[in-house]
Amino acid sequence: MEFRHASVLLQETIDNLKVRPGGIYVDGTLGGGGHSHEILKRMNGMGRLIGIDQDADAIAAASERLAAYESQLTVIRSNYAQMALRLAEIGINQVDGIVLDLGVSSFQLDTPERGFTYRSEDAPLDMRMDQRQGLSAYDIVNGYSEGELYRIIRDYGEDRFAKNIAKHIVAARANGPIQTTGELNRAIAAAIPQKVAKTGGHPSKRTYQAIRIECNRELEVLREHLDEMIDLLAPGGRICIITFHSLEDRIVKTIFKTNENPCTCPPDFPVCVCGKQSKGKVVSRKPILPGDEEMQANPRSKSAKLRVFEKRS
Repeated sequence: MEFRHASVLLQETIDNLKVRPGGIYVDGTLGGGGHSHEILKRMNGMGRLIGIDQDADAIAAASERLAAYESQLTVIRSNYAQMALRLAEIGINQVDGIVLDLGVSSFQLDTPERGFTYRSEDAPLDMRMDQRQGLSAYDIVNGYSEGELYRIIRDYGEDRFAKNIAKHIVAARANGPIQTTGELNRAIAAAIPQKVAKTGGHPSKRTYQAIRIECNRELEVLREHLDEMIDLLAPGGRICIITFHSLEDRIVKTIFKTNENPCTCPPDFPVCVCGKQSKGKVVSRKPILPGDEEMQANPRSKSAKLRVFEKRS
């Protein structure tokens, strides 16, 4: 199956990145190479782009799409959590810009055997963005306790029926492991009141989000490594991050704000004594959202938000 992914907020992201010929840029979520392609076009044959992705299908597709820029491109199969380490391995300790598109690709959603979508009834429970890792959705659904399932569905799915969903999943696996997306869908549906199910969208949506986030440690990776990525930026460099749900956006907003104003002194202190200095400024006070035209053309863009931070010169 061809790797397809419509890059959300493409022009807004590239415009805010302020690409300059001769610079060094990192696409930390390479995907199908949409953002990377636009960056390379604006570099006018100069500079270097490092593309990072943990998905083998994405690596193959992007490498093919960006073949014309081979002399400027370095592709690395890794999680962006390893960005600083991977860059150091190729002699880079400072970059002019970083892009992260934290959404699940259209390819991942539309390939049933990857197990990301609740719209398939007979797909295996996988959801691993990096298929080299051990933990899968199957392990979470069948191995986590009822309390652990409740926690992730409540915290990562923000589903008000989290306790009941966890209870029904555990009951469903009592007669043997839950093997497919269809079996999981039926367990979730049984936990949702019919009145709500008729008007509240697909009952599995929030639970699948929760399991995917847990499986890939998405929030921990972002929270633990965003400061490192800001430190990688050269003076005046920018990092542009596209999020697709409130949990990610909240992390990005908070960490950007803290890097802009890290002072921990009480507000009534006449001067700062903590010694913490600003690393730069938040460029986008409010998130940049897709326009009506993009949302109509690509419904998956509706929840997207772009935030931008610029390193102090």
